[in-house]
Amino acid sequence: MSEHIVNIDETNAAALLIEESHNRPVVVDFWADWCEPCKVLMPLLEKIADEYNGAFLLAKVNADEQGMIAQQFGVRSLPTVMVIKDGQPVDGFAGAQTENEIRALLGKYLPKPWDGLLQLAKEAMDEGNFAAALTPLRQAWDESGQLYEITVAYCHCLIEALRLDEAATLLDGVRMADQDAAYEQLRAQLEIKRQAAKSPEVDALEQQLAADPDNLDIMAELAVQLTSGGRFKDAMEHLVTILRKDLNHGDGATKKALLDTIASLGKGDPLAAEYQRKLYSLLY
Repeated sequence: MSEHIVNIDETNAAALLIEESHNRPVVVDFWADWCEPCKVLMPLLEKIADEYNGAFLLAKVNADEQGMIAQQFGVRSLPTVMVIKDGQPVDGFAGAQTENEIRALLGKYLPKPWDGLLQLAKEAMDEGNFAAALTPLRQAWDESGQLYEITVAYCHCLIEALRLDEAATLLDGVRMADQDAAYEQLRAQLEIKRQAAKSPEVDALEQQLAADPDNLDIMAELAVQLTSGGRFKDAMEHLVTILRKDLNHGDGATKKALLDTIASLGKGDPLAAEYQRKLYSLLY
């Protein structure tokens, strides 16, 4: 049994049900061997307790063996689950519940599994290191089922890290119902960054490339300028296009530029992974 799951009897009830509830929520599961719904409920509670990794204590009380404890808590049917905080029951339910219903109940009293990731991201952003904040934010965004409030933070970080194409894609995926003032602010910030990222050098190179689309040297120079302006996807697409035509372009400089750009995006970055796959398909 996990250290976050305990069996309760009269010797530890006061310490683990009451005193411990001042440190973290205690979820008490009253059960019995003859109770069939108890056998379905308990594994769900244990699974969630392991997932939260100590954010709450799961305390199991065999109501047949610990009748006095069950009586003190006013248990009238099994299974009964109670949430205890600061020495007092604050919520609970009796009878069978689905996993989603249990999670919804506990979610009111527990930190979210991704809260630690958000804290890591916040610390990085407070230091101005938006690139480092992207990995925990992206993970939190995925694990939360792409919650809108995390979408806002993730998009803000992408904009500050000059990952403008990805920020735009993220905003394009926001539901109409969620397009509030924060959404409009991000749209405005994105447009400001886009305008700032435009440079005479990029404009000139894009015009040269339009006039001479097969000129790989111009394309490589444009990719460098796009990278410095945060347009990583466009830059890497140009580099891949060059390598498809000449794998050793620039005596390997173009291949190195692509590898450096992938590395700069960080391990686990989806855009980096996408272009790493494209490069490997050319090499092997």
